[in-house]
Amino acid sequence: MIYKFRLLSDEVDNFTREIAISSEATFLDLHNAILECVNYSKDQISSFFICNDEWEKETEITLIEMDSSPEVDSWIMERTKLNEFIEDEGQKLIYIFDNLTERAFFIEVFQFIPGKDLAKAKCILSEGDAPVQTMEFDDSTINETSPKINLDDDFYGDQDFDMDELDADGFTGLDNIADPSSFNTDL
Repeated sequence: MIYKFRLLSDEVDNFTREIAISSEATFLDLHNAILECVNYSKDQISSFFICNDEWEKETEITLIEMDSSPEVDSWIMERTKLNEFIEDEGQKLIYIFDNLTERAFFIEVFQFIPGKDLAKAKCILSEGDAPVQTMEFDDSTINETSPKINLDDDFYGDQDFDMDELDADGFTGLDNIADPSSFNTDL
């Protein structure tokens, strides 16, 4: 069987990619097909998430093993076939391609073609430019785009705020607490 996937981005309006791939292929094969059709390098950690109909993440399939705990099921792209998780047309997935900022493609299975197979995944539709693979952060970018915070006397929302109001006499209901000088500080 062949699965057809449609990739969309919430960053670029006219971006669409469609990939046809065998149901027996692994998530690593799909990962590589995505990277190839958007011209991304293979040096980034990425993950697929199987989602429900509301795009809420459910099961993660990672590029490399992230958790070695035997109590937790971990799914690795190289060892996980697509047909283990893809059950219906309309199945939704999220592909995180930039883990630092959680930038992603939204993927939907839009067609099953039974009785056929592909030896290698194919990009069957390519429209628009893909978003950049990773965001670069430097001081100039952060300073230019970050909102300026004014730490004047009104920072806490009360221009009549007086630090002297926070003395020990101002608190009530603390009569039963031990004297702080009685705490043992010899550790």
